[in-house]
Amino acid sequence: MDRLAEMEAFIAVVDQGGFTDAARKLNISKSAISKHVSSLEARLGARLLNRTTRRVSPTEIGLAYYDKAGRVLSEAGDADAMVSAMQSEPRGELRLSVPVGFGTTHVSEAVAAFLLQYPDVSIHMTMDDRFVELVAEGFDMAIRIGNMPDSSLRARKLGEATGLLVASPEYLARRGTPQTIDELAAHDLLHYSNLSTGNFWRLVSETGVEKQVRAGGKLTVNNGESLLRAVEAGLGISSVPTFILRDSITQGRTVEILPNVRKPQLGIYAVYPPGRFPQPKLRAFVEFMASHFKKQGDVIW
Repeated sequence: MDRLAEMEAFIAVVDQGGFTDAARKLNISKSAISKHVSSLEARLGARLLNRTTRRVSPTEIGLAYYDKAGRVLSEAGDADAMVSAMQSEPRGELRLSVPVGFGTTHVSEAVAAFLLQYPDVSIHMTMDDRFVELVAEGFDMAIRIGNMPDSSLRARKLGEATGLLVASPEYLARRGTPQTIDELAAHDLLHYSNLSTGNFWRLVSETGVEKQVRAGGKLTVNNGESLLRAVEAGLGISSVPTFILRDSITQGRTVEILPNVRKPQLGIYAVYPPGRFPQPKLRAFVEFMASHFKKQGDVIW
């Protein structure tokens, strides 16, 4: 006989407290339930149920087997669900939370390409630099940049960006260009407030020594684009991610300083709530994004 059918019959008898109710639950005959349980006990060489005229209850061995068998059936159900999910076509609305700067420069283009490939999916994308509460606020996925803290969320790394130290040519002409990490202390350092490291920059000198520099200038802001505009206006020096800087540097509005100083890499992640088998629309989008950004190389500009 089928082992899973035997397990299912046995568990139903224990759960329902008898053969008649177990048969009703599984929608099979009482004799079929009895045959499954008898076959299971014969195969195992152990009595799993105490039978009386009034009730049925598991033996000590039966109770231990009940726990194990329940897990096996649960895993089997999960396996079936996984196959069904993988064969399902992506469809429905996907709600995304995306940082403003990265969303504007990179995600919007990728989303458009994804929607052309998956016409049964619609996307509701919210651009916001704060860390949203995915489950509480009803988001399916978020893109986050920086070090991933310990979390119950699942994460898929999409790529990396580097925070470059930049200033406008006008600022450097007025205040001079710092030549060492220590010289940054004499300058106006503009700060992005959503950094996980607080208002400190962690920089590594050419000799391999890590130093922390406190950003204590005239401006603290929680949006990367606004930070860049302030740098371009000559307000000070800041650490700005490469994906925001692309046009600013090539068009000469900002200049990289201390190019030989090693800056921390900023991981770019797709994060989503835990669950064994993500919905087809979410799984398809995460895979699409990973493939899309892989083509851009190690550091995303």
